[in-house]
Amino acid sequence: MSRRVPRSRAPLALALGAALVAPLAIGPPASAADPYTVTPLKFTVQAGGRSCTVDADLYRPAGVNREHPAPAVLGTNGFGGSKSDGSTDSIGKAFAQRGYVSLVYSGLGFGRSGCLISLDDPDIDGAAAAQLVDFLGGKRAADDGTTADFVTLDGPGDPRVGMIGGSYGGAVQLATAAVDHRLDALVPMITWHDLAYSLDPNNAVGGSGVPGVFKWQWTNGFYLIGEGQPLLQPSLDPSRINSLTCMHFVTQACRTIHTLNSGSYPADRTAELLAFAHRVSPVSYLRRVRTPTLLVQGQADTLFNLNEATATYRTLRDQGTPVKMIWQSWGHSGGLTGPATGEFDLSKGNLETSYVGRRVLAWFDRHLRKQTHVDTGPAFAYYRDWVTDPNRTYATADRLPALNRTLYLSGDGKLVDNRNKVARGTRGYTNWLIPTSHSESSLAGLIGLRDSPPHDTKGTYLDWTSKPLDHPLDVVGAPRATLKVHSPKAERTQNSGDAADKLVLFAKIYDVAPDGTRTLVRRLVAPVRVPDVTKSFTVTLPGIVHRYETGHRLRFVIAASDDAYFGNRGIKPVTVVGGPREPGVLRLPVAGS
Repeated sequence: MSRRVPRSRAPLALALGAALVAPLAIGPPASAADPYTVTPLKFTVQAGGRSCTVDADLYRPAGVNREHPAPAVLGTNGFGGSKSDGSTDSIGKAFAQRGYVSLVYSGLGFGRSGCLISLDDPDIDGAAAAQLVDFLGGKRAADDGTTADFVTLDGPGDPRVGMIGGSYGGAVQLATAAVDHRLDALVPMITWHDLAYSLDPNNAVGGSGVPGVFKWQWTNGFYLIGEGQPLLQPSLDPSRINSLTCMHFVTQACRTIHTLNSGSYPADRTAELLAFAHRVSPVSYLRRVRTPTLLVQGQADTLFNLNEATATYRTLRDQGTPVKMIWQSWGHSGGLTGPATGEFDLSKGNLETSYVGRRVLAWFDRHLRKQTHVDTGPAFAYYRDWVTDPNRTYATADRLPALNRTLYLSGDGKLVDNRNKVARGTRGYTNWLIPTSHSESSLAGLIGLRDSPPHDTKGTYLDWTSKPLDHPLDVVGAPRATLKVHSPKAERTQNSGDAADKLVLFAKIYDVAPDGTRTLVRRLVAPVRVPDVTKSFTVTLPGIVHRYETGHRLRFVIAASDDAYFGNRGIKPVTVVGGPREPGVLRLPVAGS
């Protein structure tokens, strides 16, 4: 093991050891000099037709009482964590130290909270969180009779309350806001927009009705953590047991995972799979979210990439919900290195000394403390790892860069800037029955292992390479590629009734240095299950923030496989014909253009 994953990263990143973190030791009541007191509480809530126990800790700042109330912050853990892990209890500590009443709790199915894991379903997890809002609003007591009459109210039973948390603890905020409009501010970090895309992505534009390409490493990591709860939390509450075939998840979640692992997509099971994944995801209920939302997404994230936050941002913005978005350096991936120097790390409490931390404080000051003079920052900000001055690493803008740079896929393997430079040519590749390309081992960094560099096996991919750049090129956002491929065998099987017979490929862009060294930015790839192989199709690649330096070249690749995903069923040779009449196109969102 090279280095231990930082404690604060584990629950946010679904680290296998997240739930092994020792519980927070609650000492005697705080003295008059202490900044806050901590009170363990239990709540019995009704969620999804079940009675569930929620395990929580209430942080009450010194001097806060009925006569001197304060707004509240509510938070919960990432998948596999609990109220006591390094980042979740830090929510309570950090905001109590800054004068907020804080209530942190173990999400349903984790820690010492009861009920099944339901993937942040608004009707279950959202409903449970709404009953904690009832407590903060004075509408109900904890199981031991404790009440909260010291939270600022906007009306009877309506507390001034915000939520913050990451990953699983991020999506639950949107789920709660969809069922409870009393929330006043949200800060969802590194979370998802649509689990169907997260776990089974199809990056083909217009291919949302076609199942994607199973992200088996990440998904089964989730599944094993969930089903392994008896090893992590002995003496489980009986409400956390489902059945022998689906121990700790709701039944539909298990059916979805079993279907994905089967490698088969018959129409009836596929419809159920997509319907459940959509239903429990923000994509299906964002129209009900009106709470001001500050989205924070990680650039180093192959689980929930930047496209997820972008989709949530655009939906909220277009319906008039106050929303802003920050792309920070760290996410679920790259666990060996942790947050970059100076980046927000809640376990360190560096709110005032980090860009993201200051933005979070401003968001809560504006929406919870109602300090209307506070500037909450620009609509969009992103982290630039090529800037060495820590005070200038974030660039800001009033909108995302447009797709403003076009390159063409020439038949001779070149990536050219003018259609007239496109040469005629035909090239092809053939997949093997085993994966021949590697982008990442999804859980490697999270358990302290170093990953091997990305690679592709000759004959199983095609590439197009640009000439060396004569000035730096800053790509900020999601590139798009349009291409047409020929695969007679895929044509014969694509209407078989099983979507698994459709052609699968993987699109990606490398940065090639003058010495030939290749970098797959953040190890991100775009899996595609081609909706109709007889037609051209467009692929949206994962969003990136990357500077291609002077002298470097861009290399666009389509590969037959990737070992972090399921691939093609059977051998499906692919040919690409290039020519000036109908060339493939790569469009880039370039900042500063």
